[in-house]
Amino acid sequence: MARAFLVVMDSVGIGGAPDAGQFFNGDRPDSGANTLAHIAQACATGQAEDGRSGPLRLPVLDGLGLGAAVRAASGDDVPGFDAVPVGRWGHAREVSPGKDTPSGHWELAGVPVPWDWTYFPDTRPAFPDDLVDQVCRAADTDGILGNCHASGTQIIEELGQDHIETGWPICYTSADSVFQIAAHEAHFGLERLLQLCRDIAPVLHKMKVGRVIARPFVGAAAEGFTRTGNRRDFAIAPPAPVLTNWVQDAGRRVHAIGKIGDIFSMTGIDEVRKGDDAALMGHLSNLVDEAEEGSLTFANFVEFDSLYGHRRNVAGYARALEWFDAALGKLLPHLRDGDLMLLTADHGNDPTWTGTDHTREQVPVLCAGVGTGEIGQVGFVDVAASVAHHLGVPAQGPGRSFL
Repeated sequence: MARAFLVVMDSVGIGGAPDAGQFFNGDRPDSGANTLAHIAQACATGQAEDGRSGPLRLPVLDGLGLGAAVRAASGDDVPGFDAVPVGRWGHAREVSPGKDTPSGHWELAGVPVPWDWTYFPDTRPAFPDDLVDQVCRAADTDGILGNCHASGTQIIEELGQDHIETGWPICYTSADSVFQIAAHEAHFGLERLLQLCRDIAPVLHKMKVGRVIARPFVGAAAEGFTRTGNRRDFAIAPPAPVLTNWVQDAGRRVHAIGKIGDIFSMTGIDEVRKGDDAALMGHLSNLVDEAEEGSLTFANFVEFDSLYGHRRNVAGYARALEWFDAALGKLLPHLRDGDLMLLTADHGNDPTWTGTDHTREQVPVLCAGVGTGEIGQVGFVDVAASVAHHLGVPAQGPGRSFL
């Protein structure tokens, strides 16, 4: 019985979507953003030499069709990406009105977002008074810190000591539909932070804010503060059954790697394996060897986005891509006959672009194990339909299989 491995390379976009002009980083529209092409161009001109050197080298992904997909999606030059694809390849466009994690993942899983997300204004304060009051009651504090748009690493450096002294949670947001709460694991308490997020999440979800994110950190002002790996996302539940439900309802097992369980509020998921991206690659490798016949493994590799895209770190992003490509090359030979591995992304996050937000982009669709050939332009929802078709599971969404 066939197995499927759906792998999201978080933020690895390949060119501005047709509606990119409606999405912004500050005052600059996302038209012309191209995460992969711009990284490759920077590497080729010697602008990404920190911890690596020379042109961007992704022979495995390029062999599956990555370079061809970038050119088909955008027409942009991708230096050094000239392989003749040995996989099935194409590019996908999103219709949901967002460029965030839930929008991209839900639609890849077969369900476009049917509403407009709520975004908080880039003002000080950013949050309405009644929301602040509810957070304070849930946290049992007299106030909150932050109350603004901010970088997660910067705000804990700025407010970490105040947080320790006052006991108030640090609350902030971004251009995404998100409410983030940072707190010190020792002084505030990890479980207290997670419970605060659980308690306040229904309030934010009712407002159509996509996620409440717990951002625990450790350290001290003298040595600096560091976020830990105990992040948790409390996401609004999808409005209809998604790919994971389709597979589980057919009596099959669903394995989640990374933040997939959080993104889908554990709907249709049998087990979750977490860690940093290196650990996640180990989990994926183990499941390629061990996963049951007929099962779905759904993985998200987040560090392209979280560590390098938002921080506009071109060299770091390039290093992460080259590491991923090398690890993928070791993993693919272990696929069984009949397996599908489908690699894609949920949005862009061009590290050469203005600002620190995601970029509205098309994404690659690269398939190993199902022959060769171009699939052309497809929709995000077609990814779910294709995975379901491969597994022999009825698809309940609007997508159509390209396999």
